[in-house]
Order: sequence, then C-alpha cells, then structure tokens
Amino acid sequence: MSMHALVLNRYQGPLELTELSRPRPSQGQVLVRIAASGLNPLDTKIRAGTAEHAKHPLPLVLGIDTAGVVEAVGPGVSTFKVGDEVYGMTGGVGGIQGSLAQYAAVDADLLALKPANLSMREAAALPLAFITAYAGIVDRARLQAGQTVLVQGGAGGVGHVAVQLARAIGAQVFATASTRDLDFVANLGATPIDHRAHTVEQYVATSTDGKGFELVVDTVGGATLDASFAAVRHFGHVVSALGWGTHALAPLSFREASYSGVFTLYPLLTGEHRAHHGAMLREATRLAEAGKLVPRLDPRRFDLGSAELAYDAITSGTARGKVVVEIA
Repeated sequence: MSMHALVLNRYQGPLELTELSRPRPSQGQVLVRIAASGLNPLDTKIRAGTAEHAKHPLPLVLGIDTAGVVEAVGPGVSTFKVGDEVYGMTGGVGGIQGSLAQYAAVDADLLALKPANLSMREAAALPLAFITAYAGIVDRARLQAGQTVLVQGGAGGVGHVAVQLARAIGAQVFATASTRDLDFVANLGATPIDHRAHTVEQYVATSTDGKGFELVVDTVGGATLDASFAAVRHFGHVVSALGWGTHALAPLSFREASYSGVFTLYPLLTGEHRAHHGAMLREATRLAEAGKLVPRLDPRRFDLGSAELAYDAITSGTARGKVVVEIA
C-alpha cells in the first residue's frame, strides 16, 4: 500500500509530491488518514534548516499539526477506534513523519478526539498553539480567575489562543496587537493595546494603575520579552515560548517576579510526557465545544498541490490567521 506525501530532499528546496509506502501502526500507535495539516512559523524554519532545536533529518515530511480519521489501531491502543476523528501535534520534527501526507502512524498519547463543532481544517489549526498556551498559562503560571494577564502578540497563532484560554479561566485579559488587529483582539474579550503607539510604561500605567500585570505571556520573543519583564507586577510571573536570546534579568529581579520557559516540542523529541499533550488537547476539545475556543484561520485554501503557497503566506507575513493545508 502506498500514499502521497510532500517530501523535502534538501533544506530550502522544493516540496516534491512523492509516492511513499503507507506506514503501519506499531505498539501504541494509530494510523491516521490525514484530512488537514496545520502549518506554523516553526515549519518554515525546519524547512530552511535553521531550527537547531527541532532537527529533522533529510529527506523529510513536514507538518507538525494534524487532523484526520483513525484508519487502523495498533497493538496496545484502547483509547481510539477506527473511524474516530482526532487531532494532535504529531510529527514533523526529530525524524518523525509530518502531516503533509495522506497517512501517518501516530503515537496515540499525542491525540485527542476532534471537537465536534470544528471542521478538520479548524481542528488542525489548534494543537501547537493550544499546547503552547496551556503549558505556559496553566502548567507554569497556574493562572487563577480574577488575575490580570497581558498577552504579547494577542492576534498571533499562539497569542489569540492564549487570550481565549485566559478568558475561559476567568482572568482579566489585555493584549498587545498592531493597529489592524486591535478590533480582532477586542472581539476575543481582551482589552487591546497598540504596542506601537504606547510605551510599556504608558500601558502599564493606564491598564494597571502602574502596578503591572500579574501574568505576562510572551509569544514574540526578543525585545518583546524584555518589555514583558518591565510590564510584570511585583511577585508576578512571565512565561515565554521564545526565550532564546540574551536578556537582562534586572527588571524581573527588582520586581521579585519569576520567569518560566515553554519548550513545546520536548515530548515529541524525547518521547517523555506525551500523554500530557493528549490531555491538554482534551481540554481544548472541551473549551471548543463550549464555544470558548475558536481558531482564527487564514481565509485562503491550500492543498498538497499548492502547499508552496501556504509556506509563502507565512514567510511573506501575509497570513491573517493560521495557515492550513487540506489533504485530498
């Protein structure tokens, strides 16, 4: 049995439609017939060979996020059955086949049942973004109802999910965004902050009476993470999934605040704690089915034949929402 997949044979090279052997599920795996592959900025870095923390040896099949239907169940799996609609952050790094293919053998621990009220395309947009947001907001910061939260980059892929998750917990949410996205952030239930029109000191003064935010969620990195250290309140917490650079910790120290990093890929790369990814996505399903979590999708439609254009949408900065490739 064979399948079609997009294969990258050299970094920064073309995605070549290739016929491969269809995988078979081994112990603890299910075979997923893929309906949609969610793309992330990280996918473009892996393709370029610049993601040192996400090594993916050539030749490779990209695609970290997946939504599809269980086609077969491997030994030792009792949580899913043939025909189940599932989604997850399932591969595309560390030598694990990604989702730009018709089928993938997936560790069942990484999957959850797809929200019944979301399409496959919508579901494929959620896994990496939700897992990153949840790991920071719930696992690291243990956000409580009534606390003040600033999401840096509230209209982005992780940011707009972080806003919705914090709102669902009952926090008072603020979010930075560019001028074009202020209304979108407001419609999510956050107080929008135009970060280009206001300094950190200005929006801390107007939003928190100068006290700072109890939790700052950084989804941008670089100078924005430095700004986050200046925006957190005394004894507050800053969490970031992009803390790769060199940063001065003095502003954080003077506030007696704490910092946590999130490395979303760790379970995929090491095999550890994978069941927690599935558990987090079950919470995403609950929130989505309750109407509290809705992914923002780029309106353009892509398939395996136009996946190059999907990558261009991310690298060119023209994407307005998550980019998803539908697998025919």
